[in-house]
Parts: sequence; C-alpha cells; structure tokens
Amino acid sequence: MITVIKQKLSSQFIRNIGWLSISEIIYRALRLGLVVIIARFLTSYDYGLGAIVMTVREFSITFANIGIGAKIIQAEKEELEDLCHSAYWLTWIVFFSLFVIQSIAAFPIAWFYKSPNLILPIIVSGIAYLVWPISLIQKTLIQRENRLKVIAITDSIQNIIATILAAVFAIFGLGVWSLVLPSVLAAPIETLVYYRAHPWRLTGGFTTKNWSRILKFGYNILGVSLLRTLRNNLDYLLVGRFAGINELGLYFFGFNAGLGISLSFINAINSAILPHLCAVRSEWSKFKKSYFSSLKIICVTIVPFVVLQSSLAHIYVPIVFGQKWEPAIPIVILICLSAIPRPFADAASQLLIAVGKPHLDLRWNLLFTMLFTIAILIGVNLQVIGVDTSVLSVYLGEYWKIICVAISVLLVHLIFLPLFTLWATRYIFPKT
Repeated sequence: MITVIKQKLSSQFIRNIGWLSISEIIYRALRLGLVVIIARFLTSYDYGLGAIVMTVREFSITFANIGIGAKIIQAEKEELEDLCHSAYWLTWIVFFSLFVIQSIAAFPIAWFYKSPNLILPIIVSGIAYLVWPISLIQKTLIQRENRLKVIAITDSIQNIIATILAAVFAIFGLGVWSLVLPSVLAAPIETLVYYRAHPWRLTGGFTTKNWSRILKFGYNILGVSLLRTLRNNLDYLLVGRFAGINELGLYFFGFNAGLGISLSFINAINSAILPHLCAVRSEWSKFKKSYFSSLKIICVTIVPFVVLQSSLAHIYVPIVFGQKWEPAIPIVILICLSAIPRPFADAASQLLIAVGKPHLDLRWNLLFTMLFTIAILIGVNLQVIGVDTSVLSVYLGEYWKIICVAISVLLVHLIFLPLFTLWATRYIFPKT
C-alpha cells in the first residue's frame, strides 16, 4: 500500500499539480493580504470599475487562445520546430491586433456603462499584450515538456511583485489603477524568465506557413474559450448594466472572495491535465487510467476545500475584509459552492481535446452558455417569469438582483456541469 502511494505521489502529473498548487497558494496568501488592503482603501465603485476593466482584458486575452499553445503541445516531434516558427509570427499578429481593438473598444464600453473613467484604464491594461509574444513560444514548449515547475516559480515571482505594487497603489489612493497597473508593470518579468528558461530561438524571417493548420485546429478551442470567458463574466456585465456600478463592486468582491481561491486550484489542475493526457494518449489503458486518476485527485482536493471555505464565510469575511462587506457573505457562499462541479467539467473538456474532438467541447459550451445566459437574465430580472419585485426593491433596493444572480450561477452549474462530465466520460470510454 505504501509503495502504491509513493508511486502515485511521484508521478509527473502529481508533481506538476504540486508545483502549480504551491504557486497558487503563495499567490492567494499574498492576494488575501492585498484584498484586505484594497477592501479598506477602495470603494465599491472602484471595485465596479475594476471589474469592468478586468472583464474587458479577459475577453481580449481569450481571443489570443486560437489554439497555438494546444497545437504545439499536441504536435509530433518532427514537425515541432517548423510549427513553432510559424506560431511565433502568428502570435505577434494576434496580440498586436488585440491591443488596437481593445483601445478602440474602450470608448463604446465607457459609453455603455456611462463612465468616461473607464477609457484610459482599459487602454493601459492592454499594454502587456505587446510584451507577451516575445517569449510565448518558450513558455508553451516548457509546458509541453511538463516542466511546470518553471511556470509555477515564474508565476510566484510575478505575483509577488504585482501584489506589492497593487497594495502600495491602493494605500496611496490610486483607486481603480491599483487593479490595472500592477499586471502591466509585472509583464516583462515572465517574458524575461521564459526567454532564458528555454533554448528555442527564432531562426528565420516572417512566414504564414502552418497558420491555416493552427487556425483550423484552434478555432474550436477559441470558441470554447470565448464561451467560457463569456460565462465567467456575463454576470458582471449584466449586474453592472442593470443593477449599477456600486452593486457590481459588491458582487465582484463576493465573487473574488468566494471563488477566487478555489479557481486558482482549479486552474492549476486544468493546466496540468492536457499535457498529462497527451503524453500517454498512444497507450489507451494508460490514457484511461490517467484521466480517472485526475478525477480522483480533483475529488479529494477541490471538493473538501470548497465546502470548508463556504462554511466559514460568515466568520472570515467581516474579520478579514471589514464589516462593510458583510452584505456580500451570501454571495461568497453561493458562488463558492458553484466551484464544486467546475474542475470535473474542465477535465472532461481536456479529455475531448486530447483525443482530437474539440468540436464536441465547442458544441457543449455553446449549449451551456445559452443555458447560463437564460439563468442570469432571469436572476437579474425576475419580472420575466412573472415575479413581482416591487416588495424586494422597497426592502432591499438593487441588492436582491445580485443575490438572485448568485443563486442562478450556483443552480446552473450544479445541474448541467455534472451531466456534461458524465456524458463526455461515457462517450470516450463507453464501457466504463
């Protein structure tokens, strides 16, 4: 028994998760201190502005996920160098285009939310896009080689610096800029580290060769990423529009305090699953074993942590963040519980990609996004299902809207994500 445990703990997948989890623990420990500081120095309005800026940034970054990384990780060894050379130039085109588009989009976004203060922060937040392409191929190759220790250490260094900067900016009264500037100023750090950590270098001039292969492979992945990003931010968009910037700030705080820590561990596992599965996909028995082992690891790590965090929310929120955030406690609990089925569905998505069926993942994500959108719209506007909200508005103002949105988020995840996980698993392993 002891030997079996040692073998499991010595696996590359476990080590990768370990390094990424350590990185996330360091980040979240720092982030916790940062959130405490920001919660005391920033207003809910600043939080609301920050939520919009970061939502725009996340959408832009998602458009960069056109399958370049996944294709490099999945590629055969003999085609790797040629593919990396093409991918390098494609990466520059994509990120430069995103910076220009985001800068232009800042103006209609500010008009939509009736807040001119959004324009400059949105533009400045995109400057990092002009730095990342320098070493993105090196980072992907490091991930392909399962050297996630390098990524974990780099993330930790960058997060430490960004967290310190954000805290200093918040203390000195920079408001929303304390949420915008740190990630931009810290961007060159990871670029330098990844560039030095891998020997790959560009050996030729500009080329469009293999772009069609990459895009053909990646459009399904991009579609899934866009739909996932839409789901992750749709509640922000609707709350900010229909309930107001202040209510969005309260909801955004509750979301980050509830789901932020859990999502860190979920993302760590998710980052490790695809290279882990691709490494053994030629051996079906090992491939199958690796997938189910991943589900077991998720079950014994994520689920207990989420349950514990949600059960203690009423204790740690007022103590750690301050009494003014007590109204966010129900949101913290509801959103936190929605994290339980997420990593299982993410693992199922990676399974479909690993076997070359990203189109099925795209179809599922399209369906789930539709269901999620309907649920959020009902939550923010109960009148559409015949509920009289006049009494709620008298006693709770616009607060009832963010509570209903949080309930909608929880229900749609608890109902539909397990169904997808079960279907995908049975589809790939029909006799299991």
